Amino acid sequence: MPGSSLWLLPPDDHPLNPLLTSLIQTTSAKFASPHLFIPHVTLTSDIPPSTYASSAQKWLHDLPLPAAKDVAVKLGKLQSEDVFVRKLYSKVDKAGVKEIGAAARMVVEGYADWTKALEWAEESYNPHVSLLYHDCPPVSDKDVAEMEKMVAIVGVSLEGEGELGSWLGGRVVLVETDKPISAWAPIAERTL
Repeated sequence: MPGSSLWLLPPDDHPLNPLLTSLIQTTSAKFASPHLFIPHVTLTSDIPPSTYASSAQKWLHDLPLPAAKDVAVKLGKLQSEDVFVRKLYSKVDKAGVKEIGAAARMVVEGYADWTKALEWAEESYNPHVSLLYHDCPPVSDKDVAEMEKMVAIVGVSLEGEGELGSWLGGRVVLVETDKPISAWAPIAERTL
């Protein structure tokens, strides 16, 4: 992925953290993918490293992001696309993350204007929580249904309901996604 990315993670002590991490490990093993990653919603990518070169933490701290009460992640049904980072994912209700997605997009060249960033969020932004990164064909409908059963068994709600199907606020992290996936780790973090 070119440049760096801003990700939205659940609050540090949220019960979805270990459950989503376990599901990512399970799906990676089931589909023979070597890629493990932190559960997250990508807010934007394509951030040039020169943007935050002097201090990644200060840069992230100074971003005009919405308050925690204005950011609501609601998980949805599992889907699969022929896209490496969306091989198996839970679609996230855009209404709760559109504003933070647009705010994050403003750091990408060509989107510094709020109107352009909001237009991108409304038309192009595809918020989701990935469970599988893989260079394989899309996951079959049968396998998606099987994985939905597994998600239900661990207690995660794909209806966006309750503490195991949603979260408010969270942590925004900066990740150098132009590096190999094994090196994708936050270099700066901010709690909303």
